[in-house]
Amino acid sequence: MRPTIVKPTGQERRFSTDEFIVSKTDLKGIIRYANDVFLRVSAADEADLIGKPHNVIRHPDMPRAVYKLLWDGIQARREVFAYVLNLAFDGAHYWIFAHVTPSFGPEGAVVAYHSNRRSPDQHALSRVQPLYAKLRAEERRHANASDALAASTDLFESMLAGLGQTYDEFVWTLSPEDGRS
Repeated sequence: MRPTIVKPTGQERRFSTDEFIVSKTDLKGIIRYANDVFLRVSAADEADLIGKPHNVIRHPDMPRAVYKLLWDGIQARREVFAYVLNLAFDGAHYWIFAHVTPSFGPEGAVVAYHSNRRSPDQHALSRVQPLYAKLRAEERRHANASDALAASTDLFESMLAGLGQTYDEFVWTLSPEDGRS
């Protein structure tokens, strides 16, 4: 069972490139399914995850702007790819390359969300980590959470504009390996 507050240990956990972390959530992000790889990598039992919000594994160093982008995308009925830093229940952290999609019911309404995550390319992480550090530094400059989110979102959008890329274009330029299907 996850302690009330998990403190990051600084220990990184990795998983094999041929493994996938899979979860399904309802429309509010409550976990309804977690595969065995998810349980193992997050150092969790099913009871730790099922029925809990997906942010139960949120690492404090993960920028809010990236989560906002992810949620905005799936709520707009689009698939989203993102590099995410997660916090395991034992304090270890692990990076993932996530593919999150809305699941549609027979009438075309979004009924749930599905996510497949794989081990990210290390070259891509070497580019993502400094970017995320800048976004988190911007967030820390603001005491109010909504101000922090707005500031890091503005910074992120400005950085993308400076690159002349959309978020999707940026993600796919990080690593040729992550462009595989």
